[in-house]
Amino acid sequence: MGKRVMILTASVGSGHTIAAGVLESFFRQAPGVETVQVLDALELASDLYRTLYDNAYFALVEAAPWLVGWSYDYSDPPFRGGNALSLWDQLNTTAVVAAIRAYQPDVVVCTHFLPAKLISLLLARSELQATLSVVTTDYDFQGLWLSSPFNHFFVARDETRAYMVDFGLPADRVTVSGIPVKALFSQPVDRAAVLARYQLQPGLPLLLISAGAAGGAYTRAIVAQTLRMRNTFQAVVVCGRNAELKDEIEALVAPHADHYRAVGYTTDMPDLMRVATFFVSKPGGLSSSECMAAGLPMVLVNPIPGQEVRNSDFLLEEGAAVRCNYETTVGYKIDQLLDAPDRVQRMAASARKLGRPDAAALIVDTVLADPPRHCGSAARRSRRSSAPPRKGSLRARALRIAACRRWSTLRPADRSRSSRRRSSKRWRPSSRRRPSSTRRCRSRGPCLRL
Repeated sequence: MGKRVMILTASVGSGHTIAAGVLESFFRQAPGVETVQVLDALELASDLYRTLYDNAYFALVEAAPWLVGWSYDYSDPPFRGGNALSLWDQLNTTAVVAAIRAYQPDVVVCTHFLPAKLISLLLARSELQATLSVVTTDYDFQGLWLSSPFNHFFVARDETRAYMVDFGLPADRVTVSGIPVKALFSQPVDRAAVLARYQLQPGLPLLLISAGAAGGAYTRAIVAQTLRMRNTFQAVVVCGRNAELKDEIEALVAPHADHYRAVGYTTDMPDLMRVATFFVSKPGGLSSSECMAAGLPMVLVNPIPGQEVRNSDFLLEEGAAVRCNYETTVGYKIDQLLDAPDRVQRMAASARKLGRPDAAALIVDTVLADPPRHCGSAARRSRRSSAPPRKGSLRARALRIAACRRWSTLRPADRSRSSRRRSSKRWRPSSRRRPSSTRRCRSRGPCLRL
């Protein structure tokens, strides 16, 4: 009998859901798989929870992006605040838990941290017998993605893997796979046919301006700036499901309608990306990976503080993108690139080098070959390691945090006995004045200041 595979995601933006869909198609073609089910954790949640989790997030991005960046940085350190699912999340995901129990999967793959934490909780309670693999959808790793127990993490680049291994995750359970995208992005395309489909000229550079699936209002400002460019070009503006934005763009470019094509939500992105000269948009994890697979240089605009800023840092570092820090200089920046065709070719080569079009196939093969095994938390694995942690490393910090949590679980009498057994150089009795280099954590256990 084949394996029952469940892919869990959360529709916060479109990237997590698209990645889940790509993995679904590969799992269905893989041998040894009986059934595959994709489940959106937010679809079964209450309306209030879904609104707060999705709509409120993007409203906050528009109103107070600095707060989004602060929240990302605050939750970024590994093991900060634990990796448990909050009571609020548990209460609002009871329908998701019921669906998981009814399906009884052998293999669970998560493309969002919310369902990953939910599955970890079920595994820790022995309410589910399955392997858990977590597929990250940005180029950097954030502490919110940590789940324990787990079987495998799949990350987008080598530096991320080195970072995770350094703070204590087992090296054999972290694989650099890239972010899963459709294989179509790296395959040859009939350029002439695609251009003819959109009534575009073959001899002019093509700008692909994307507002994302939801249709970002910032797209109007970008198009307005391109109207001031001195180089001759043509552009396709993808407005997503925002019909009002599409009407605004068409009205804005009406005097230059022969050079612009405004479209709504489309499944034609693989073809458009493979014939475009630049992709002008935000550096979402999935859209960036699609561009890299297609060898398409990016012009980055208005990244969300946190994960998208980290994505843009990586793409800039590798020479596959440029970033516009001012809305009023988007046209100027693109003009500078069009004036240097050699630079554009180098950017395209760098993008192609970063692309991992085989990411989904690698993830599926690794997950299906992964033996069922129970993986304790990273901190617990680190404590069993024979090599002592390097002083000041993230692994050493993780061990100290874990020690404080163990302290908090002891009864008062046991704490006293434990304190007397330890060296006075490392632990101080609570009745004595503590040196300035120590503090007490929430658990009231002595802990070195990290």
